[in-house]
Amino acid sequence: MLAELFAVMAPVLAGAGLGFGWIRMGHDYPVAFVTRLVFNIGTPSLVLASLASADIQPDTFVRIMLATALVLITMAAATFIVTRLLGHSWRVLLAPMMYPNTGNMGLPVVLYAFGTTGFAVGITVMVTVALFQFTLGTILTERGNPLKALATTPTIYAVVISLALMLTDTALPLWMTNTLDLISGFTVPLMLITLGVSLASIQVKSLRSGLVFSLIRIPIAACVTWVISTLLGLPPMAQAILILQMSMPVAVFNYLFAQRSQCEPEYVASLVFCSTLLALVYLPILLAILM
Repeated sequence: MLAELFAVMAPVLAGAGLGFGWIRMGHDYPVAFVTRLVFNIGTPSLVLASLASADIQPDTFVRIMLATALVLITMAAATFIVTRLLGHSWRVLLAPMMYPNTGNMGLPVVLYAFGTTGFAVGITVMVTVALFQFTLGTILTERGNPLKALATTPTIYAVVISLALMLTDTALPLWMTNTLDLISGFTVPLMLITLGVSLASIQVKSLRSGLVFSLIRIPIAACVTWVISTLLGLPPMAQAILILQMSMPVAVFNYLFAQRSQCEPEYVASLVFCSTLLALVYLPILLAILM
């Protein structure tokens, strides 16, 4: 079991470690460019390549999206309880409570733990989280039109196309499948390297509060997800992956949103940093339970 857990965690640690070490050695890393590349090209290609050929029933796909949405809404409600415990505004804690790192940490862990079949479920969770994060995040930072943001997000179109292909039992042409496999191949490695770069670039001043927040959020997220996924009757693998994804550390994008709105970005940075470090301890335990 230890060898299996190490096999899952090693690629994640190696990828993030490369990014972290790259920055610590004083090298440049074009975060803005890589982020645009991953979100506008890599992620849509990954969604199409994974979901279009995935062995996942359309009703299960919809139930996974519904379960993820219900977990996010419940976590948003739980934020108002946590704010009383930690003494911070709900505007500061809402995003860190709702949005785990289902992308550049969650997807690699799911891939190496559950294989390509589970990877399709992991992407479904990530896409649902991204929909909430970029629409609600845009509203809370009071910039832009959330409908316009949705209309200009390529991943949304990739999900719609994938769902249409699944519903009609249509396969992509071989040349398109090969092209998508090639292009999507850079996505997960770049996600991990960028995670390491982001962690190396964050200035953390409040380690204690970040650790306390993580110790509160993770059990709540795992329990809420288990209850909702059980009530919706998700298959065992889908339930395990949803619990794993929603128990991931705080997403780095929460820090970027906090920085943009100037809503205690240094505190949010501590939540990202501490929850990611703590994940090295609790993820192997969680994987041992779920695998």
